[in-house]
Amino acid sequence: MRGYLRKIGWTLLTLTCCLTCFADREPAPVARKGLLDLRNTDLSDHPIKLHGEWGFYWMHLLSPDSLTAAAPDFAPYPRLWKDLHLHGRDYPTQGYATYTLTILLPRNRPRLGLEVPDTYCSYKLYVNGAVQSQNGRPGDTKETSTPFWATRTVVLPLAEPDTIVVVMQIANFWHAKGGPYKEILLGNKDDLIQKKYQDAAYDFLLAGCLFMGGLFFLGLFIFGRHDKTTLYFSLFCIVYSYRMVGTDTYTLHSLFSDLNWFVTIRIEYLSLSLSVTLFTLYTRHLYPDDVHPIFTKAMIWFCHTYTAIILLTSTVIFTRFMTTFLVVMFFSIAYAMFVYLKAARHKRSGSLYAMLSTAILLLVFLLLNLHFFGFIPPLRLIVLTAYIAFFFLQSLALSHRFAQTFKTAAIQAQQGLRTKSEFLSTMSHEIRTPLNAVIGMTHLLLRNEPRADQKEDLGVLLFSANNLLSIVNNILDYNKIEEGKIGFEQIPMDLPAIARNIVAGLKNAAGEKGVSLLLEVDQRLDRKLIGDPTRTSQVINNLVHNAIKFTKEGSVKLIIHADLLTESAATVTVKVVDTGIGIAKEKQSMIFDRFTQADSSTSRSYGGTGLGLAITKRILELQGVALQLKSEPGKGSEFYYTQTLNFSEEAIGQHEEFTTFAFRDQLLKGITLLLVEDNPLNVLVAQTMLENCGATVDVATNGLEALEKLNAARHRLVLMDLHMPEMDGYEATVLLRKRGETLPIIALTASTPKEVESEAYAAGLTDIVVKPFNPDDLYRVILQHAGPANQ
Repeated sequence: MRGYLRKIGWTLLTLTCCLTCFADREPAPVARKGLLDLRNTDLSDHPIKLHGEWGFYWMHLLSPDSLTAAAPDFAPYPRLWKDLHLHGRDYPTQGYATYTLTILLPRNRPRLGLEVPDTYCSYKLYVNGAVQSQNGRPGDTKETSTPFWATRTVVLPLAEPDTIVVVMQIANFWHAKGGPYKEILLGNKDDLIQKKYQDAAYDFLLAGCLFMGGLFFLGLFIFGRHDKTTLYFSLFCIVYSYRMVGTDTYTLHSLFSDLNWFVTIRIEYLSLSLSVTLFTLYTRHLYPDDVHPIFTKAMIWFCHTYTAIILLTSTVIFTRFMTTFLVVMFFSIAYAMFVYLKAARHKRSGSLYAMLSTAILLLVFLLLNLHFFGFIPPLRLIVLTAYIAFFFLQSLALSHRFAQTFKTAAIQAQQGLRTKSEFLSTMSHEIRTPLNAVIGMTHLLLRNEPRADQKEDLGVLLFSANNLLSIVNNILDYNKIEEGKIGFEQIPMDLPAIARNIVAGLKNAAGEKGVSLLLEVDQRLDRKLIGDPTRTSQVINNLVHNAIKFTKEGSVKLIIHADLLTESAATVTVKVVDTGIGIAKEKQSMIFDRFTQADSSTSRSYGGTGLGLAITKRILELQGVALQLKSEPGKGSEFYYTQTLNFSEEAIGQHEEFTTFAFRDQLLKGITLLLVEDNPLNVLVAQTMLENCGATVDVATNGLEALEKLNAARHRLVLMDLHMPEMDGYEATVLLRKRGETLPIIALTASTPKEVESEAYAAGLTDIVVKPFNPDDLYRVILQHAGPANQ
């Protein structure tokens, strides 16, 4: 912090030294007794200020041909009337006067021009008897006068004599100040015209930057998070942009000479009071913990009060309080600097930028005041650059706040995703656990030769349970896809066998609806393909199941066709054609959105979550494959995709595993297992399934009990639940491996394999079986790891 303050201090000191150079410049000629001698002055070098002692006629509006009607006093020009002291007399701010100056010109001079600033509050300027410039209309009464402010640049006649006489009439009946307060410049007309255009360009450039920047931040507020900090800064930029063209040289007034002065002066003063109000509110909302609430409330109420005075009182009254307001404004900016220093000390977001910008704003006001009191020239380019730096740094402070907000939102979103993932995982476990009992017991009852009516009821029960399990799996799969946690294996897979198994598994569902389920496989596919059999099965199963669901009569046909075959790869098209309800063309894209179906009544008529096609589409997209659709309402649909897969060395049918087991009562005879499970229903299901196939089952209800009961000489295999009280399956497996047990330990879990496989294999588990499980799948795993029965 001290380093930043030291840099700011050195910057201000350097600028002060530079500004002193302007004060040390050789003084320009000064008018004496109404005469300004420029005969030895080079007017082509730089403009000359027409300051000094001018002839002064108080309460007289004299034309050039009536100057001899009264003897003039001599008063300093420019100087406000309230600051005049002539012959022991003070002057009021209200009134009118005439100023005169005779100028002696050099013989060698360029074409001359005048830059005539505004006065309080109207004037008419004559040069050698001709009116050259005018703001409003000066008169000897309020009714005959009209105020107006603008800076005029005029070109003097081509053949001006060596002596010119300037006569200026000034009147003020409306402002708390009266008289001239800026110098008239005389110089090369080309330089003055160029200066006029440069000043206008600076003003409009800065005003445009501020206004467009304000609109940009206003748009962020409207279409963003409705952050009041952004709103106040945007309004501050928009309001303050008026001051760039509506004050000082009054560039806007030069373009529109018919503007009403009584309206523009209120806008000018309001732009200042409202800017201070908005900047105070912006600072309070930017760093609320570093702002003293009493100070900000007092400042805001002071600005509101002055705003009300501007709107409700006459110009003479509200202009009288401007000096007081400027003092308060200076303290407000100084306090803002203190707030930003405090915020920087506390390492608030963007505080360094805010602090530097406020230091620059203080510098701008310093330069403007030094110019106002005549110590330095205007330095418009420096002021322009400083203003741009101020708003740029404030924008950086606000942008830094935005970035911090987005970062926080991203962290919260990630936490939300983790929470959602944990919730879904917990939900999956809690739903799968009772489903394991339902599905397991249903399988057991179906294999006990039930009556025909019981078999039908059990079939409905099994279908409903499997449907619920499918819904849970779809939600979890989509969650994994969204989180980018889905991966793809590259192993040999038998695509025709996958297709046959899917058709065999869904044949009952199709038959119950009276729909024919057909399969057509290209016989040229005689070798296994390299891919992910699990995800391929999921894609095809979703497409076929979706077709069956939306087909009331007719057929559903699965087609596996080889479009292109080479020695190393095959381009395969998988197509599912149905005679179902079809999909209107305008709704075909939306059915791939998550939780979306073609019509709101579809879910009521056909069921489902609307996730199947979305999952299928994303799985294919992640492999660089597009899912295509052709459909016509009332005639059916055709879903298809084309994928190029490499051939493996294995032929179709090689290493095929059987899918069902005969003679189940003897299948596991002679095998003794240790079942480690805390849920009584799951114990009942698994124990019954295993004992029905001839296995001997010992039961442990937690990991500690499993450590005590396991006998390697007796048990051929352990079925281990992962989540149990006292000691879970992971810890129990680690301890068993540490004591030298090498027998297979199979995880029985309601979690998905991807969720537990890394931790499970690290703990020493041999394989994973997911609940609810099909009895045949459990038998297959046991035989694979425990070896044949009676061994």
